[in-house]
Amino acid sequence: MPENTIEFRARYAETDQMGVVYHTNYLVWCEMGRTELMRQLGATYAEMERQGVFLAVSRAQIRFRNAARYDDPIRVRTRLTRVRSRGVTFHYVVERAEGRAVLAEAETDLVCVGPGGSPRKLPALLEALLGRALGQQIA
Repeated sequence: MPENTIEFRARYAETDQMGVVYHTNYLVWCEMGRTELMRQLGATYAEMERQGVFLAVSRAQIRFRNAARYDDPIRVRTRLTRVRSRGVTFHYVVERAEGRAVLAEAETDLVCVGPGGSPRKLPALLEALLGRALGQQIA
């Protein structure tokens, strides 16, 4: 399965008064990983949006395991796990880059929508690109 890894440090602005990363930031980190994986596969969000294609999160699930703290080196591993005619699924592992302690695991489903927000099929080229990355035929 296609996978991408990004690394960065937890920023002060992402933490609460105790220096612990606030839980909603994990979704931002997942989005960062997803954006880079799509870029690696040859489909940038910027280009898709110029063509009137948007991927909207329809489901997000996170399981928190350990706390991230200010200035921790963070690694997000993102995998494309499923492609359907109208959407895609990604899986994420957020971990400390040093020591590899798993901080959270997440999964998101994204549905393809047009400029007005109505669901639509993935464009044929995008569907084929993502399907090839998974080695699957899209139904």
